[in-house]
Amino acid sequence: MALSTTPLLSVGFLLLLIQETLTNKGPASFPIRLTVESDLSNMTPESYSSSVVEGGVLLGALRRLQETQRDFKFTVKEDPDFGLLLESVNGVAGDESEQTYWEILSESSGEYSRLDVGIGCYKPAANEHIILRFSTWTQH
Repeated sequence: MALSTTPLLSVGFLLLLIQETLTNKGPASFPIRLTVESDLSNMTPESYSSSVVEGGVLLGALRRLQETQRDFKFTVKEDPDFGLLLESVNGVAGDESEQTYWEILSESSGEYSRLDVGIGCYKPAANEHIILRFSTWTQH
């Protein structure tokens, strides 16, 4: 009498799925560094560490940081054309009439580059250094 292997394979597969579900802690995460600084005042730059889930966006890292660090707060506003914009950091808000805003930069080996997308779209790399810089713009 031949024993069918299909039920045994099904049970084995089910056991593997259950084990994966019980041991899987969600997406992997990795650290990033954040610095908050200002071009407009003598404030000492503030450094923070946060983490981003694999494939996650900067907004998630900022929210995670806000939940774990009492001295870090931020707000965003939604622009219909550009999405989420960083509005304030640690109580300091950009002001259109004063031409101030929060510039978001990435630093690598001493080179700074402005992000080409906002915090709701930008996907940081592992150990990336993000700078939130309070700055001013000039109208042309």
